[in-house]
Amino acid sequence: MELDLAGIHKLAAEQGIDAETLDDALSEALRLAYLKTPHAAKHARIELDDRAGTFTVWAADEIPGTPTEENPHPAPTLGEEYDDTPKDFGRLAAATARQVITLLFRHAEDEKIFGAFSGQKGKLITGIVQQDVKDSSNVHIAMGDVEALLPRREQVPGERYRHGERLRVYVVNVGRGLKGPEIIVSRSHPELVRCLFEREVPELVSGAVSIMAIAREAGARTKIAVKANTEGVNPKGALIGPGGARVRAVMENLGQEKIDIVDYSDDPAKFVASALSPAVATGVQIISEKNKTAIAFIHDDQLSLAIGKEGQNARLAAKLTGWKIGIESAETHAKKMAEQTEQADE
Repeated sequence: MELDLAGIHKLAAEQGIDAETLDDALSEALRLAYLKTPHAAKHARIELDDRAGTFTVWAADEIPGTPTEENPHPAPTLGEEYDDTPKDFGRLAAATARQVITLLFRHAEDEKIFGAFSGQKGKLITGIVQQDVKDSSNVHIAMGDVEALLPRREQVPGERYRHGERLRVYVVNVGRGLKGPEIIVSRSHPELVRCLFEREVPELVSGAVSIMAIAREAGARTKIAVKANTEGVNPKGALIGPGGARVRAVMENLGQEKIDIVDYSDDPAKFVASALSPAVATGVQIISEKNKTAIAFIHDDQLSLAIGKEGQNARLAAKLTGWKIGIESAETHAKKMAEQTEQADE
């Protein structure tokens, strides 16, 4: 049976598909197609002749074994092969070949996309918003010929994504889905903020400054703890930039989100005090290092600042440091300590 194998191989080679992979897939597909034809033999194999551009279906019938006392139910053996290529198999064979080629091409294209984007995981990329009326809960981000998915869980509350808008996103995962490569991106991930700062701050790229921790409530506020690795470098100043240019450039990518940059410290008390910025702690008492609990003492006029709207500042400080932070009035604490001292003196 004739089949344009030379043309098929040429198309496959252009897509980077090797001849052996193509022949194996084509042979199996033709065999399965043959088995669906009327009166097909149970056992068959396909022989491809690339030079002649033909293929042959070689079939073999089962020959029942002769029962013996030792083996009353012997397995059948296969008889001699014979050519059982159906005469009217040409149209079905051509359709099968087209289907195989389409699937292989799709798989090859998927592998190219997967290979190109697998190294992008954990990085910042720019795409164009593509709204899909059939998928209103998710946002599709076009990056060339590829679309990434911005699921609802990775979106920023209150942030609007307009069709055709250029958007920077963080690549959360690149995997193989049911319909090919699946690229999941995020606008709410804390690491998005790190990547944005790395674009603006040379000291982060050189290693002179490190971001030690990030706590984020996407769309509202982010706290970043920074540390200098080189003497004489001001880590907060490096991220803020001349006249606030660097932090402002980052904030332009985050909409209305505010950013607090604080100093990191290996001393838990100092780190907790710093994390409560813009409030100033008069002192921090470590209650339990094992349970990571501490109390920060704040002046009465700054208590609301330390706690923040709906507890946001205190909540982000706790997330940033990894400590449970209690906030108490410095004046009330001082008064309590004075009373205790007086009682002790009596």
